[in-house]
Formats: sequence, C-alpha cells, structure tokens
Amino acid sequence: MERIDVSILGRDYSLACAPTEKEALLAAVRHVDQRMLGVKGSGKISSNERIAVMAAIQIAGELLTMRAPDGPLGNVAVGDFKRKIDDMNDLLDQVGMPAAQQK
Repeated sequence: MERIDVSILGRDYSLACAPTEKEALLAAVRHVDQRMLGVKGSGKISSNERIAVMAAIQIAGELLTMRAPDGPLGNVAVGDFKRKIDDMNDLLDQVGMPAAQQK
C-alpha cells in the first residue's frame, strides 16, 4: 500500500491505497474537494459537517443519474438499473425455487 497526503476543504488527510489506484483516488479527492468548496462558497452553510453532507448528497445524485455511454443499457440511469435488479430479485423470491430443484 502507498500512503498519500491530500487536502480536502483545507484539512490534511493521509490515505493509503494500492499504487494502481492512486490516480483514481486523487481524482476522487479533487472531486470531493471541489464539491465541498462549491457548497461552502454558496455561503448558506458554514459547518464543515453540513458542507460534507451536502457535497455527499450532490455526488450521490450525480452517481444515481449517471448513464452508461453505450450498449444495451445506454439510456438507463444507475439508480434505475439498481431498482430494476431489485424488482427482478423480488419477483424471483416470490416465484420461489423451481419444482425441479425442490426434489
């Protein structure tokens, strides 16, 4: 594991990650820092905890509306896809085990 030092909203953090994951982690840190600075810059929220929560909600919203660039699921948002999978799992649970497997 590699140790990296980062700064988010002016506070320093030391993180550990695999060398192959370093660039992705640094990109994530930059994204979180930018979101938190944006929330803080709005001037409506001053507590770092509330800033972090609001930034997390914004990032979660981005994730849930993210769409696959191409392929058969290109027009399906991640959140919709997860709900469809959950619905299918519920349906399978209701149907139960096939008769051939019950023996």
